[in-house]
Amino acid sequence: MLIKDWMNPKVITIDANNSMHDAIRMIKEHGISMLPVVKKGELVGIVTDRDLKRASASDATTLEVHELLYLISKIKVSDIMSKNPITIPFDYTIEEAAELMLKHKISGLPVTDHEGNLVGTITKTDVFKCIISLTGIGTRGIQFAFLLEDRPGSIKEVADVLRSYGGRMVSILTTYERVPEGFRKAFIRIFGVKRELLPNLLEDLRKKAKVLYMVDHRANHREIYED
Repeated sequence: MLIKDWMNPKVITIDANNSMHDAIRMIKEHGISMLPVVKKGELVGIVTDRDLKRASASDATTLEVHELLYLISKIKVSDIMSKNPITIPFDYTIEEAAELMLKHKISGLPVTDHEGNLVGTITKTDVFKCIISLTGIGTRGIQFAFLLEDRPGSIKEVADVLRSYGGRMVSILTTYERVPEGFRKAFIRIFGVKRELLPNLLEDLRKKAKVLYMVDHRANHREIYED
């Protein structure tokens, strides 16, 4: 999943010499959480809704409302922006963007092309949308979680059982986090299995692997088994 497929290509920027009041207005007007800051067409910083709230709150307790409004009309974006912003190329993956945001504790990134030109922005919200798409939860269906031996064919074994009951797979996700050595967890979402067949399906699945849980989103039914 590449950033170019999930980023917002309509880049709304603000000039470094614009006022803090302008930044607040633009963020509210466009329903966004960050503004790339430019100077003579070059990216020089980032200002976020958090930066604006922090800058406003610093004087809010000592100023009257009209004084505060006057102040934010005089403060320049260059005074409150984060300089030397971290950027990411458009052909990097969503996972790399998420890793970068988590590492630097930021909510979004300007996206650039190979020449360093600003071509979009990617935010945590975009990452969440991508994750939701990857899991296939929009199809509802049923998700099974398994603890599998880390060997070739272990996923195919449970997948074959699911298919034998008419199950059509929407997504398969795996992780090695928080599992015993020599194992991995797999999360498989399917649809197409009749509800009355679930007890038999679970029985056959347990012959192939340890089932950790089953969530039937069609009926909001959840069964959590021993981890």
